[in-house]
Amino acid sequence: MHFDAEPARQALAKPYVRGLFLAAILTGSFLLFLIQPMVARMALPRIGGAPAVWNSAMLIYQALLLGGYAYAHWLRHFRPRVQAGIHLALLAAAALLLPIGLIRSDLPQGIEPALWVPWLLCASIGPLFFAVSAQAPLLQRWYASASGGRDPYALYAASNVGSFGGLLAYPLFVEPQFALKSQSWLWTIGYGLAAALIVGCALVLPRTSQAVTAVSSETRPIGIRRIALWIALAFVPSGLMLATSTFLTTDIVAVPMLWVLPLGLYLLSFSLAFREGAALPHMLAQFVPVMLLLFGATLIAGHEQLAYMNAFIGLVLLFVTSVALHGRMYALRPAADQLTGFYLAMAVGGALGGVFSALVAPLVFDWTYEYPLLILAAGLLVPQAFLSSRIARIWHPDPQRRLRRTMIVATIVAALVFLGIFNPADVLGNFHEQIAFIAVVAVGLATVGARPAFMVTLAGALFIFGGYRALEMSFSDARTRSYFGVYTVSDEAGERRLAHGTTLHGVQLLGARERMPTTYYVRGSGVGRAMQALPLLYGPNARVGAVGLGTGTLACYAKPGQSWRFFEIDPAVVRLAQARFTFLKRCLPDPTILLGDARLRLDHTADASLDMLALDAFSSDAVPTHLMTAEAFASYGRVLAPNGLLLVHISNRFLALSPVVAATAQRQGWHAARLIYQPSALEKKDEASTSDWIALSHDPGKLQQLTRRSSGWQPLLAQPGFQGWTDDYASIMPVLRIWNRSPSSD
Repeated sequence: MHFDAEPARQALAKPYVRGLFLAAILTGSFLLFLIQPMVARMALPRIGGAPAVWNSAMLIYQALLLGGYAYAHWLRHFRPRVQAGIHLALLAAAALLLPIGLIRSDLPQGIEPALWVPWLLCASIGPLFFAVSAQAPLLQRWYASASGGRDPYALYAASNVGSFGGLLAYPLFVEPQFALKSQSWLWTIGYGLAAALIVGCALVLPRTSQAVTAVSSETRPIGIRRIALWIALAFVPSGLMLATSTFLTTDIVAVPMLWVLPLGLYLLSFSLAFREGAALPHMLAQFVPVMLLLFGATLIAGHEQLAYMNAFIGLVLLFVTSVALHGRMYALRPAADQLTGFYLAMAVGGALGGVFSALVAPLVFDWTYEYPLLILAAGLLVPQAFLSSRIARIWHPDPQRRLRRTMIVATIVAALVFLGIFNPADVLGNFHEQIAFIAVVAVGLATVGARPAFMVTLAGALFIFGGYRALEMSFSDARTRSYFGVYTVSDEAGERRLAHGTTLHGVQLLGARERMPTTYYVRGSGVGRAMQALPLLYGPNARVGAVGLGTGTLACYAKPGQSWRFFEIDPAVVRLAQARFTFLKRCLPDPTILLGDARLRLDHTADASLDMLALDAFSSDAVPTHLMTAEAFASYGRVLAPNGLLLVHISNRFLALSPVVAATAQRQGWHAARLIYQPSALEKKDEASTSDWIALSHDPGKLQQLTRRSSGWQPLLAQPGFQGWTDDYASIMPVLRIWNRSPSSD
């Protein structure tokens, strides 16, 4: 079949043909953001939730995305029709791996999971991910070729709309409605649709490369400085998106699925930035620097009483900053014939930003210092315009005058920072920090448009309103960071506290009461009553396991002759429990602590080797779903003796988890009782917390022995219509407290 370039261009003028390219790009991007969480859900039971594993998985996704963009860039050496033939052949070859699923390969003995996982993911979905990831830049180049030089960059906005749609569709619609096998077939159908749309796009391509772009003969080679600037402009929003997610979920408020919002806003920023018009860039050049001054420092202060307001501020700041930086990148875009190189540089910057925030920062910093550093980098890169003509006249274009004014600003800011922190002779009163911050911001408003002076004031604002306190904490050695978050140990009023971000993770009373269990583990709690009943239930040689070490509080229920083992995924928690708290030292000096994902560790634990297992592995309010599935409970039942007891902690501000446990108990023949413990006012003074524990056993008599010893236990009833979680189906949407208000779920 013969198609000339001119008919192709005429065809493209028809709305339905342009819509064809839009539909193809939308579909590909939608599929790309479905496959990542889908495969993660498939892999979780087999590879666990260790951060090294997931960091290596993230690197593989980034590498495949970079590879796809590099492949699209390489294809520019061929005629459009040849490009289409090569890409369609790749899509056909990748289709041999459909439907999506992990290959049958178990973790070999002695192999590091972080090394095995990349091979597993590459072998399972690598070609599919690679082929789909190349479509956004490739189809834009085809569009430019077929249209005789039309600007294709607006299509990238469609690409990110598709990505945003896939991001929201998975947790809100796909995961709640479909099991993993059905999800796999749904994705397969989508892949077939995407391939058909690409065939349609290929049919309107010209047979020669003469119509690639109307200005292709006039374009100049792109310099290394321009490429480096593209990379930097992509690096900062990508890193800031991940840093914002970490900062919000650890230092502000731990809300399930909050990570979706930063990523969604990051994707939407492309759609707003990659469009023509001078009004938006000019507005952002004045608005975004002011936002950085006012709210970059405010968010770092991280006041707990304003947690939700801070979360909102952080999301708005991320969005406007991303729009500004991506808008500047769009303004610096090359001609269409160099489009793929532009997107390759963007992918490199995005990958480096992700590596910095997700991999490097947790190793290098003991706090989320990447956040203020990226705010400073944003201040250095965002477009800036003077707020008024009077301010513009202050900053005379003469370099020497500008330098002198910048030095004056630096002196003023340094003085204000000194007064704000030390407040000698009580010059600024009780609100010295706030007064100094407002003064620095006022100075900063007069520097917007004069970048060196603006950077001085921005650094001063960040330092005075939260930065110096963060440095003080770092120098005091009170803070520890791992891939799971930031842990802070503090002493106050006769007690030592461990916080995970802003969430209390454990408390130890100091002095004569240092062995007293506190928080969720007090003697009146469900687990406290079970631990006290151990000698009666299983004799003096009871065998106890605990998933989640924390501060080691449960160790103070241990008795001579008993055998205890802890399962803990985070080595940092083990170090803190042994070095900064004395529960283990005083009550269980030589504990058995098994590092790694608890489910994987339990898979290698002997049958019937425990009498009691306490499950409390939740970090803040986040729930590792693979520890709450039917298959996980089957594993717990296997390692427990036939009359063993399983204690599950389900206290959670955002999720009603009792229906999950009740459905599994009913399915697997567990007998279950629930105790919601409300401490008295006097007990709260000793750091007793409200707690919600469920006790389960396959032996009804053993459960009755426990529940009859004290009042408060209630039978756990399954919620009608709730099917529970399995490795094939688990969604938190039905158990979010904003949706689920039934009595059985409270």
